[in-house]
Formats: sequence, structure tokens, C-alpha cells
Amino acid sequence: MTFHTFLIKYGEIGIKGKNRYLFEDALVRQIRYALREADGSFKVHKSRGRIYVDCEGEYDADEVTSCLQKVFGIVGICPVVCVEDHGFEQLKKDVVAYMDELYPDKNLTFKVEARRSRKTYPVNSMEINCLVGEAVLDAFPEIRVDVHKPDVLLNIEVREQIYIYSRIIPGPGGMPVGTNGKAMLLLSGGIDSPVAGYMIAKRGVALEATYFHAPPYTSERAKQKVVDLARIVASYAGPIKLHVVNFTDIQLYIYDQCPHEELTIIMRRYMMKIAERFAKEDGCLGMITGESIGQVASQTMQSLAATNEVCTLPVYRPLIGFDKREIVEVSEKIGSYETSIQPFEDCCTIFVAKHPVTKPNINVIHKSEENLTEKIDELVEQAVRSVEVIEVQ
Repeated sequence: MTFHTFLIKYGEIGIKGKNRYLFEDALVRQIRYALREADGSFKVHKSRGRIYVDCEGEYDADEVTSCLQKVFGIVGICPVVCVEDHGFEQLKKDVVAYMDELYPDKNLTFKVEARRSRKTYPVNSMEINCLVGEAVLDAFPEIRVDVHKPDVLLNIEVREQIYIYSRIIPGPGGMPVGTNGKAMLLLSGGIDSPVAGYMIAKRGVALEATYFHAPPYTSERAKQKVVDLARIVASYAGPIKLHVVNFTDIQLYIYDQCPHEELTIIMRRYMMKIAERFAKEDGCLGMITGESIGQVASQTMQSLAATNEVCTLPVYRPLIGFDKREIVEVSEKIGSYETSIQPFEDCCTIFVAKHPVTKPNINVIHKSEENLTEKIDELVEQAVRSVEVIEVQ
């Protein structure tokens, strides 16, 4: 059966009260953006708490579904048959034809669930349930009714037109991107940070990203890997402005001037300072990292506190309570895992001490950073001025 309309179901948006239309409009925009690359012509519109995608002419249903499954805010995608109101007897015939074509194997159970939004329709919801169900049973004696756990839940919505559907393809849930402000993601070439960006974007937050590159210790291929990861996240979160910072001189200076067991913490502190500058310039409301408590030395509670100290914006860590297996599962689901495990080093893994401090004392860190006062501000300014900005679609 060829469907020319998809009914889009949303979740949390429905409880937004008087502001609900703002979230609906944002969801419509995100759906239109997601369908730009799909072959075909699509009309996205809303009506009385429902959003519809009308497909005109030839299109690939699997491609459209795949695009819609990456739009945050959608909880269900329903391929529907849309029929004009030519009387209740014709509706029963339309439903019987729908069941006959969509379910050639009639050894199943079903239940009819009608919703009559157009109150002028002469048959109420309970009557539609009973009479349409009776028509299906008469047409196909082998089909049975099960009102508790049916194989097929046959939905009929009576509006200006009548919509018939029985499949609900799961969407990603969450909130439309952009409805909860914007934040800066510290993006590396690892498994964790793309997952962190995905999870924050799912809550309606638009993303920018900062990547710290250390040539010649990190290759151009390592940089391309991060761009590829940003592109995967952008397929869910929309366009991402990626800041590529040359961090080599800063890292080498820290390496020369500071105790090696504190290298990672001090480098992370300067990364956060630089990323926060870009965040504030572009109106971001927070920072995002892929850190998880205790995963590595720089992610103990003491280390996270030392990193936080240099930021005035809030730092969001959506993976904070996850173990590695859980993070990997999400990365596999969103399609970033295979890219993340490509063997190209990033700057966080090049200058790693053999015995990094796991419980840094913030006063000791301050004392060590005094060794940097001669050149560090100049190096930071140079890194900020030379930043490469990549618009990732």
C-alpha cells in the first residue's frame, strides 16, 4: 500500500499550554529541514494538535521515515490513508479495503479505536468502534477481536477528512532543537562527546562545537574524523558551527612549564576557557562535555571540580552517571561509534602523563599555573584569533 500522508505524533509538546504553538512551529521547521535531502515534494502543516506530512508524487517511504526518525520532538510516525467523508457506509468500505490490502494474512486480532474531533459527524466514537469492527468481522471471519492486546490497533480519526492508520513507527522523542537555547559542545574524536551532544540536543538545545587540534602531533585525518562526527550529530541536531582551535603551542608550553602529572587537568582548564569565549560570543547558555564520573583520571569528582572552576557558564555533562557500555550503546544507535573508533589520535591522548593526578588540589593547580604567566595569555589570544570555523550541515 502506498501512503501519501504521514501523521506526526508528539509527546511533551502537548502539555505546553498556551506556548504549545511555539513548540509545534519549531517542530514543523525541523521536519521541513530534515526532509530537504529526501527525494520528492513534501508539504508539512499542522491542524488542531496534529502535524501532517503530505507527500506529493513519487517518493521513497523508507527514506522519508529515516529522515523523520532523526527529528527530536517526534514520538510516532504514522503512515495514514486519508479519505474524504462520503458517508459512514463508505467509511466502512474504506476500512475493510485498508485491512484487506495491508494485512493479507488475516490470522490476527484487532481493535478499533476511533476519535471524532469533528463533532458534527453523525456517528460518535463508540458507535464507530462497534460498527466498523462489525464490518471488518463480517468481511474477514478469520479475524478476531482483542480489546486488551490486539495485533492490530486500527485508528480512525474523524476531522475535516478521515484518517485511517494502524502503524506507529517510533520517533526519537525529546523536544524540537532550538526551543531551549544553544550550548557549546567540546567535541573530540572519541566515543563520548558526540553522544553527549546528541543527548543535550534531544532536549531542544541547539549546538555549536569546539575541537582542539594539535598539528603535527594530530593529523588532518584526525581533524576530518571530528568533522565527520559533527556531521553525524548534525543529522539530529541541525547545522553545527564547529570551531577548530590550533592548541599545539599551548600544549607544548604547559608541557614545558607544569608538572607532568597535572598536564591533563591544566590543559582541560585552558580548553574550557577558550571554548567558553566562543560560547559567550555566540550567545550560548552553557557548555557540554562527554565526561563520566571516574572513567579516566581527569573525570574524578576532584578533577571535574578543578575543570569547572575556570567556567562562568554552567557545564552540562549528560553522561555523568553512565558506564562505558551504556555510552557505546547510544553511540551505536546514533551511528557515531564506527567513526569514533577510527585510530586517529586527538590532542587529549597525545600528551598523557604516565601517572596523572586523580585528586588534584585546586591550590596546587593554581600554583602550577603561575609558571605559565609569561606567555599563556598571548598563546591563548593567538589560538582564538587563528580559529578555523566550519559550518557542518
